Amino acid sequence: MESKDQGSEMPGNLPGGVLVDESYVVAPAELNSLLFSPNSDFWPAVAELQGTSGFQIEPWKLDINESCLQRTLTYTKAASKLVKAVKATEEQKYLKAAGNSFAVFSVVSTPDVPCGNCFKVEILYCITPGPQISSEEQTAHLTVSWRVNFVQSTMIKGMIESGAKQGMTEGYAQFSEVLSQRLKVAEHNDANSNKEKILASLHAQKETNWRLIVRFLGNFTFIFSVAIAVYVIAHLHLSNPGVMHGLEYFGLDLPDSIGEVIVCAVLILQGQNIFKIIRRFLSAWKQRGSDHGVKAHGDGWLLTVALIEGTGIRAAGSSDLFDLYVVFTCNAKRKTSSIKFQTPDPKWNEIFEFDAMDDPPSRMDIAIYDSSGPCNEAPIGHTEVNFLKNNLSDLTDIWLTLDGKCEQASIPKLHLRIFLNNSRGTEVVMNYLAKMGKEVGKKINLRSAQTNAAFRKLFALPPEEFLIDDFTCHLKRKMPLQGRLFFSPRIVGFYSNIFGHKTKFFFLWEDVDDIQVIPATLSIGSPSLMIILRKDRGSEAKHGAKGIDQQGRLKFHFQSFVSFNDAYRIITAIWKIRALAPEQKGEVIENAEPKEVQLEEGGSLFTHADVKMTEILSSVLSVDVESLMEMFAGGPLEHKVMQKAGCLDYSSTEWELVGCNIQQRQTSYKFDKSLSRYGGEATTTQQKYTLVKRDGWAIEEVMTLQGVLLGDYFTLQLKYYMVKVPSKPSTCSVQVLLGIAWLKSTKQQKKVTKNIISNSSNRLKELFAEVEKELTSRKVSGGS
Repeated sequence: MESKDQGSEMPGNLPGGVLVDESYVVAPAELNSLLFSPNSDFWPAVAELQGTSGFQIEPWKLDINESCLQRTLTYTKAASKLVKAVKATEEQKYLKAAGNSFAVFSVVSTPDVPCGNCFKVEILYCITPGPQISSEEQTAHLTVSWRVNFVQSTMIKGMIESGAKQGMTEGYAQFSEVLSQRLKVAEHNDANSNKEKILASLHAQKETNWRLIVRFLGNFTFIFSVAIAVYVIAHLHLSNPGVMHGLEYFGLDLPDSIGEVIVCAVLILQGQNIFKIIRRFLSAWKQRGSDHGVKAHGDGWLLTVALIEGTGIRAAGSSDLFDLYVVFTCNAKRKTSSIKFQTPDPKWNEIFEFDAMDDPPSRMDIAIYDSSGPCNEAPIGHTEVNFLKNNLSDLTDIWLTLDGKCEQASIPKLHLRIFLNNSRGTEVVMNYLAKMGKEVGKKINLRSAQTNAAFRKLFALPPEEFLIDDFTCHLKRKMPLQGRLFFSPRIVGFYSNIFGHKTKFFFLWEDVDDIQVIPATLSIGSPSLMIILRKDRGSEAKHGAKGIDQQGRLKFHFQSFVSFNDAYRIITAIWKIRALAPEQKGEVIENAEPKEVQLEEGGSLFTHADVKMTEILSSVLSVDVESLMEMFAGGPLEHKVMQKAGCLDYSSTEWELVGCNIQQRQTSYKFDKSLSRYGGEATTTQQKYTLVKRDGWAIEEVMTLQGVLLGDYFTLQLKYYMVKVPSKPSTCSVQVLLGIAWLKSTKQQKKVTKNIISNSSNRLKELFAEVEKELTSRKVSGGS
């Protein structure tokens, strides 16, 4: 299909503004087909995201009068705060279709809205060839512009334009989101190409060893001092020892005249100068290298920082100049620049690449030091880059003002170029949620594109941020404030809207110093959470804090969770992952190789001493140790939770003393079909004893299986540690270790081991969660 006006130019953008201006890795004809083909499912997907119903598309028809293709779309727009659900009619027609250039003009009519007969919304879609990228694939550039065309005069013209602008902006943000899911955005590749061009243009001036020697030792002071030293040595060689006079004696030769005293003073001063120069030279020699040019390793979020130059970096109240170098810190990784000597306007042109990170960074700290000062001296200037408050495009060329000991009147600044990109593509979100689900013991689903877009808009977050979970709760200040608590990989956010009075704030996971569980009270039937930030952090969220502790840390108190256990598990899991060093995160989230645990204390039950014990559960429960031990008391609580866990006909014997501080019993039960497709039975022998070095209990268990596939090939050894948490009252930590004692060899040993560890871990998480739920509900009902 080609229009007759192949030689005509593309129509200009409509005056209302540009809604979409993006390039995609796709041929222009293919993009045109995706947007306007009769069989395309793109527009129904957009309609579903926007909440539009009754979407119908008529086939394209040739208009003989205008010699162009036309079609009509009808749908019912979702209700908004101001306007109810209304029917809309959209007429689309091709203005141009020639080669790789396409232009479609659309007119939207909504007669049922107030003054709907007075105006129509016009939209222009322009598809042209996009920019060249490094992969040499075809790209297409899409521009969508709009305007409001008033066919009749009205007194509320400004109100109509304002409302239409807001609706069009939100609607085409969702349009772009659906399109970016179908097509790869070329902007990232183009940005990478620009990044490579920018970085390639930087040439660091590396100082050679000889230039460094000349800089420090090739000055008049040092040369004159060396000449004096040679002169004195030559004098000592040529002169003979004189006769001792006055108070001199053997080994002590004093000056014999005023001239000699002056010469001695000059030599001492020259010696001090030489010592200072040599000390500075050795310090500079030691620090002459930098991390410039060291390539990043790994796959994930790649951060590249180009340090261009600095200006106005002078000592406050002094004419002294610094020997400057810069230290970048991000996600516990440090990169250090080379030293620039005795200059207030250093030129670096150095590039630093951080190794790939699993999570996008929240903040990068930047500090500038004086190499001639003490090693442990505080930086003379510092600043930071907050990736949540800056668009990545703005960071590609940015000047940052320094705070600290620098002369502020000279406005000290650093010139940086910062690039952050994700080498793993869109699958990074699904991988993150899958790993997080394993950590908290339940599946975490990806929120809809509409929900994520609303979350980012609410807190003004960058496009790479996404919502993990949210919970209804109360923010406790002077008066409880009902709202919702939001969790994403980098922030904790709270939002409340009570009769138009809005309260909104967020702080970074990296700023969280401690998370405490406050036990339930008579007035509040469920536990509460106290989140404490590091000192001097979270100042922008200060209006939501309960108060400040003695150490100057902000405290945020959240209570009345509908599901406290779910909220607490997700909070602690995200915080633990963000707080760990990058090299430890993989071990916490997904242990490909289970860690071997050295047992501290033990009873007499485990006869296979060479069995490797693997940690399959580590959790903190909001119940005390003695209450949790009811799970092993043989009472109603134990029978109830075991039955819910799929253990049928559960029975246990009384505990009997078999040794010093060691008690023993036996249990038996049948497996529900949900636990084992083959059914089967289990008999266990358990021993319990109090821990010597810690306040808590340990339980050892040996389990034998009957009626289970390969059940006679092995026995299971489990060890439970239940320990009181000193810093948190009515709280205990639970650790469970599992080992498999193989009685016979089999080819399926690795597969069986993997299945047992996985199934046992999931079963125990559900079991202890049920126990915590029962004990917490009992405490609440007892308190009331």
